[in-house]
Amino acid sequence: MIALGSDHGGLHLKRRIIAYLEENHIPYKDFGCDCADSCDYPDFGSAAARAVASGECDKGIVVCTTGIGISIAANKVKGIRCALCHDPLSAEMTRRHNDANMLALGGGMVGENLALRIVEVFLNTEFEGGRHQRRVDKISALET
Repeated sequence: MIALGSDHGGLHLKRRIIAYLEENHIPYKDFGCDCADSCDYPDFGSAAARAVASGECDKGIVVCTTGIGISIAANKVKGIRCALCHDPLSAEMTRRHNDANMLALGGGMVGENLALRIVEVFLNTEFEGGRHQRRVDKISALET
């Protein structure tokens, strides 16, 4: 299951991501927001991140206007490795090498078609493990 979260600036792109997930029969849980009124990205980014960290959801996707603020908020939750990606290669590499469990996107920064390709690559790329596991373990150790 994919955890989703956005603020008002990411709402349009999140809705398009929901359509993509539904078209591909990928289950998701939307942690808000659900309207275009101004709201605070930490509320929704952290809710999605907590669902991933607890195991309720396997991965997460969060969206705000730039992707920066909501990725920072998600990364404050222990166990989260949220990567802000602007292209498919960065999405692939953060899954392969960093075992990122959340993807952040900027709704005002990437176009819809590019964003959906980034989502597709993120969701379908496996972690390589090996020497990269040692590095991910060191990142996790920073949380203690």
